[in-house]
Amino acid sequence: MAGKFDAIVIGTGQAGPSMAGRLTDAGMTVAVVERHLIGGTCVNTGCKPTKTLVASAYAAHHARRSADYGVITGPIGIDMARVHARSQKISVDSRNGNETWLRSMKGCTLIRGHARFESAKTVRVGDELLEAERIFINVGGRALVPDMPGVGEVPFFTNSSLLDTDLLPDHLVVVGGSYIGLEFAQIYARFGSRVTVVEKGPRLIGREDAEISDAVRSILEAEGIQIRTGAECIRFARHPDGVAVGLDCSEGVPETIGSHLLLAVGRRPNTDDLGLEMAGIETDKRGYIQVNDRLETNVPGIWALGDCNGRGAFTHTAYNDFEIVAQNLLDGANRKVTDRIACYALYVDPPLGRVGMTETEARATGSRILVGRRPMRRVGRAVEKDEQLGFMKIVVDADTDAILGAAILGTSGDEAIHTVLDIMAAGGNAATLRHTMHIHPTVSELVPTIAGELRPVS
Repeated sequence: MAGKFDAIVIGTGQAGPSMAGRLTDAGMTVAVVERHLIGGTCVNTGCKPTKTLVASAYAAHHARRSADYGVITGPIGIDMARVHARSQKISVDSRNGNETWLRSMKGCTLIRGHARFESAKTVRVGDELLEAERIFINVGGRALVPDMPGVGEVPFFTNSSLLDTDLLPDHLVVVGGSYIGLEFAQIYARFGSRVTVVEKGPRLIGREDAEISDAVRSILEAEGIQIRTGAECIRFARHPDGVAVGLDCSEGVPETIGSHLLLAVGRRPNTDDLGLEMAGIETDKRGYIQVNDRLETNVPGIWALGDCNGRGAFTHTAYNDFEIVAQNLLDGANRKVTDRIACYALYVDPPLGRVGMTETEARATGSRILVGRRPMRRVGRAVEKDEQLGFMKIVVDADTDAILGAAILGTSGDEAIHTVLDIMAAGGNAATLRHTMHIHPTVSELVPTIAGELRPVS
């Protein structure tokens, strides 16, 4: 069976359904191809289920310290079956909503199966050969399984497979001390598991400034999570009690025994079985599809959006990819990926909200910089909530007053950071922020304050 369409969208992650919606609204016929679960990573194995677990873990944590607030409760227990069921329901509801939306689009045909290119204009899905002048690749990514000694000889979880179970490990060893690994580590520690985080590098979340890495480590260790950094030669072996993880750390015992193992060492794009070579589409050595500032591949009429293009690994970057491509194609705009300001969050508790450059990155530019800092224990809203861990900081160019970046590690940090992001996006500077009145009592109200307390750094 053959079909000719105005456009083909491969993958239904954050960018795919929205792209189909804009195209069909413009009167085009669109084939949307999905080989697995509609909604992609965010809906099925990312934001939706993990942040649901974060919320359950947060509830458990605060229930245990309810006496601090003068609230007396009984013993706190964790019903993992209900925790898991809640997480799955939220994912399923979102997935079903996406599918209903796609099937309701006039001019949209949803096709289930694995898409493979046969040329720059044709894609095969099983027995169907689809043809279109415009093709949008939105296939996302998956957990990377590292080539470490013994990894093929032991049972392990990835973020996806761990979300499929209502298991509560006795001792969860998390290999990978970055964003995904740390979120899961704190979740399961709050559910009652003993947790060890193993990181090859010298500190956690190595892309952050050292003071943020150190603060996150202190927060997690205070909750009983054991952190092992500098694990230069990680190896695995079966053990009667689960899995033996060899560390070769600069300090501490050379091996830890976990009942279960989670590998959280990165992601890889789902591009290795798309037949990209048949269309002449270029990738880098890791498999990411090469795109220009307009998210166009080297082949005219083919775009790559979301995690598979290597230009962002977040739901919000994928959606922004859609906005850039759709507005350039349909509205005559000239939007570019390089115009957007980097921003993201780490959803440990308290969360880390980040925008723009780190202090380390700003120093590397050679510019004179000013930094404003304030610990959360001096933020009234944090004190009132008795959630005083962390700090906020802002980095400013000393000569131009331009805001280079900011970080808020603290309660509501993932929300309050948008105060800085929006000023930066609107072309404002630190003076704009200093002169803006914010609502009291909030975390955000202290952002103008630290913008007025800038100091040079040595």
